[in-house]
Amino acid sequence: MLKRILLAACCLLLCSGANAAKAHLVTFGPWIKVQLFLGPEADRVQPMKIRSLNIDGHSREFTVDEPHDVTDRVFVVRRAYRMNDALTSRPDWKWQRDGWLLIDRTSGRVSKVSLPDFDPFYSVVSWFRDYAAYCGVTDGQKLYAVVAQLGQRKPVIRAYISPAKAGDNPDSECAAPVWQKQPVRVTFQPLGGPKRSYSIPGRSNEPEPAEEPGEQKEGNKQ
Repeated sequence: MLKRILLAACCLLLCSGANAAKAHLVTFGPWIKVQLFLGPEADRVQPMKIRSLNIDGHSREFTVDEPHDVTDRVFVVRRAYRMNDALTSRPDWKWQRDGWLLIDRTSGRVSKVSLPDFDPFYSVVSWFRDYAAYCGVTDGQKLYAVVAQLGQRKPVIRAYISPAKAGDNPDSECAAPVWQKQPVRVTFQPLGGPKRSYSIPGRSNEPEPAEEPGEQKEGNKQ
């Protein structure tokens, strides 16, 4: 009798361990065409494609653009959401772009990525390994070249470029930064300004799903 009880207990432990180690099913839904509303009055539109991020068959978020695989376990993708633009009780939903999400395929966890000075309207992110390069815009309308590393609060690079143009078109402050390897370096191309290149010190680390940076840049300008 005691042997049967011990055997049943071992089976329960093995089953619970197998369930705990089971990876979650992370998928994307089909692309859907929507409109991105632009301008202070949201009176201009631009075509945009979104799709759902699904965890174990349940929709968790809506996303835009293609994901970037950071490791074989985690990836990042940009979030999209609907804003209620109505003044009355009748909703008037309008699609907007947001920041980036970090998704862990093993745990199924979805968390927001912290990107200093990232502006959802103007910033275009280029990913390399666990580094995000983009032109950031501060509340004081200053434009910065920024390289952020996943899991780190302080940016690897934060270098002042110029006053922001603050135009009416999205992604209009800078072109997408360009990465190169050996040595690792990234080049920024501000609108109407000269190119700026920076080398990246240190090395990458596997990010874990999760002080105000100063004015002085970090990293080495080339």
